[in-house]
Amino acid sequence: MYIGPPIDDPAILEYLSAELVDLLRRANGYVAYHGGLHVRGACHKPEWHSLRAAWRGARAVHRLFPALRADDVPFGEDALGHQFVLRDGIVHRLDSEVGELESLDVDLADFDAAVRADPVSYLRLAPLERFRADGGFLQPGQLLSIYPPYVFEESGKGVSMRAVPVGDRLGFLAGLAAAIGDVPDGTRIAIPPLPPSAV
Repeated sequence: MYIGPPIDDPAILEYLSAELVDLLRRANGYVAYHGGLHVRGACHKPEWHSLRAAWRGARAVHRLFPALRADDVPFGEDALGHQFVLRDGIVHRLDSEVGELESLDVDLADFDAAVRADPVSYLRLAPLERFRADGGFLQPGQLLSIYPPYVFEESGKGVSMRAVPVGDRLGFLAGLAAAIGDVPDGTRIAIPPLPPSAV
């Protein structure tokens, strides 16, 4: 669906594992599975695709989500904006709605194999499949906005889905995770508003 531009940030490769460097030299990041998986590239532009921006930039994902460390490598994300990071050679998944990190207990090669074997289940692409079945489409640089977020009980009554810019979606999710981080289950709180571009 989308292949990243040629590598124009070779300096970032010095800080990456051999596995990830090999992947980026074959294809400098990509968007696959109709937007279901975005692997970032060693490039400066577009910013939404830049590994450097996501890892070391002013709006780096570890600055948005306290569960992440500065040395976690945010190599990818799914259609909803949940992040995939490498920590000590193991892939972890950040649930960006709640800001919680879980180990997937696989290295990058095994992660890639699991995705290829069953992308819908492994990447949890059911919402994207429904969005596409309803005629929706994610352009490169967009993520799927779900409202109300799945973490809220109200989402069980139905959700709206929209394609929104990556930065807007991640900003919304960071605000949501911060707002509910210490709130006990079952607490009634106001759902944060959507960013203007998502309306």
